[in-house]
Amino acid sequence: MSAVQSHWRQVSEQTVAATITSNGYFSAAAQRSSHVVIIVERKEDWASYFPCEHVVTAQEYLEHTRDSDKGKRVQVINLCRSYKYLGHGYYCSLLAEARGHKVIPSVRTISELTKKALYGLALDDLDKTLEKALNHQLYRSTEGFTLTLYFGRTDIELLQELARQLFETFPSPILLVEFRHHNGWHIGGVKCGVLHKLRDDQEDQFAHALDNFSRKIWRQPRLRRLARYDLAILHDPHEQLPPSNPRALENFVRVGKGLGIDVDLIERKDYARLAEYDALLIRETTSLDNHTYRFAKKAESEGLVVMDDPASILRCTNKVYLTDLLNSHQLGMPATEILYKERPHDFERIGERLGFPLVLKIPDGCFSRGVIKVESQAALLKATAELFEHSVLLLAQEFLYTDYDWRIGVLNRKPIFACQYFMSKGHWQIYNHKAIGQAINGECRTLAVHEAPKAVVELAVKTANLIGDGLYGVDLKQSGDRVVVIEVNDNPNLDAGIEDAYLQDDLYSLVLEEFVRRLELKRRGQVW
Repeated sequence: MSAVQSHWRQVSEQTVAATITSNGYFSAAAQRSSHVVIIVERKEDWASYFPCEHVVTAQEYLEHTRDSDKGKRVQVINLCRSYKYLGHGYYCSLLAEARGHKVIPSVRTISELTKKALYGLALDDLDKTLEKALNHQLYRSTEGFTLTLYFGRTDIELLQELARQLFETFPSPILLVEFRHHNGWHIGGVKCGVLHKLRDDQEDQFAHALDNFSRKIWRQPRLRRLARYDLAILHDPHEQLPPSNPRALENFVRVGKGLGIDVDLIERKDYARLAEYDALLIRETTSLDNHTYRFAKKAESEGLVVMDDPASILRCTNKVYLTDLLNSHQLGMPATEILYKERPHDFERIGERLGFPLVLKIPDGCFSRGVIKVESQAALLKATAELFEHSVLLLAQEFLYTDYDWRIGVLNRKPIFACQYFMSKGHWQIYNHKAIGQAINGECRTLAVHEAPKAVVELAVKTANLIGDGLYGVDLKQSGDRVVVIEVNDNPNLDAGIEDAYLQDDLYSLVLEEFVRRLELKRRGQVW
């Protein structure tokens, strides 16, 4: 038995006995209610360590039923070989969050580390620590080096404080940090490392760090306090299907003046100006891989009140997350199954279980894009081949046709508007992207919330509350007594003439007054 295996016998016993604290790390109390899951891409990735029943493959975790987890606090350590977007490592962290598990690295950390434009924001505060740590004769003759951190630990004592801060900022089992010297030291890059590429000596360091991680609780950084009431609205005047039309944006500006809020319309080019404001409202279609998420992260790091907040964007932009979330809480949704690219034999029986026609969905599609209705097994195989080029998972869902979808707007856990979105003429979706000329959507009808069916509103609010306390649009279908959730939008449409048809200016007031409420609470040092 190797030294690593021998050490892991002790590490695994201690770690499995640990309990997760409220901020996601371990403590040594209340041992009976805890459970640790260590995910590896392949079983052989754990070959150097002592065998442990808590080590599972990514595929096993994705297919996990979760029945054995009830009443337990679950900590997931995701050690997949890759965390690329829509890959196995990404989905393991995504579904861990949907299942209420504490996971490291989180989807937020994974997403931030994909682009320096995202994680670079968090590195600004480390400059002083960096200069102090590297202002030593050992580093004066080098132009750069790469440091590997294991759960925020390094054997280089001079760099331990910096390592701790990096782990606080990007909680990840293994981090590779590149240091460069050019007119002073700076961090050139940060990325997640992988277990299967560690050398023998590094495996020992990793095992010891995992043991240490099971006993440490590190504080999260505080956000700055706010003072002024200036609101920025991020929009794209050239977007084809924006979440707010020009007249709605004008209404936000006009209504804001009456509430003592200076509302400015900003664009992508105004990124550097964010610190001038107290709050940010995103009125542009959000995505994890474009500037909208970067704006949300920057706003949050600067202490702004922000909608959509980064966590809501992460949770709402992937339908696999929502599927697992609804299943976990036994809330109504169409019959849905996850198709795995690596299990093509499962496709043969999906039609029998869900029936034809059925709907295939790519997890991060929006405005009806990446959604295909298939009428037969042959069409299913053709569509899956096309969609698996973009994601290792797909959703197969029963086809449930209704003349319209309900959209319930929810703000701070309360319903604020109700709309009926009718299907595009001659089409089975609200948006018909194959229409000649441009995408055509169906008619809309807005009602008072109390005029919408009670079951629809209640399910919408319950679902939105699982996401957070921001601004959401919950899409639902009602067929007879059956009500199901289709999706949750983190930046729902607020268009003049549609969503504001019943409330008029009061709709904009409700949104802006929520910003004021949060700003005033933050000024007093309270949490909303």
